[in-house]
Amino acid sequence: MIEWLIFVIAIVGAILCLMQEDLLKMAVLTSVTGLAIAFLYQFLQAPDVALTQAVVGSAIVPAFVALAIMKTQRVVEKKEDS
Repeated sequence: MIEWLIFVIAIVGAILCLMQEDLLKMAVLTSVTGLAIAFLYQFLQAPDVALTQAVVGSAIVPAFVALAIMKTQRVVEKKEDS
């Protein structure tokens, strides 16, 4: 039963990640999704894959995404009143 709860958390986290406009929130939600998937691998009796997913999916990838977001500049277009 707990597997289904973690599965739902992973799916909801992925959907929320896709709907975010703020890119830093997207990076955090990517981390939540990666951690939920790591727990699913642990329940499937694959501890080596779970450990790799926990490190890569919930720490390294979101950190790289957040770093890339911080290094880029945002261009905001001004709307003209007509």
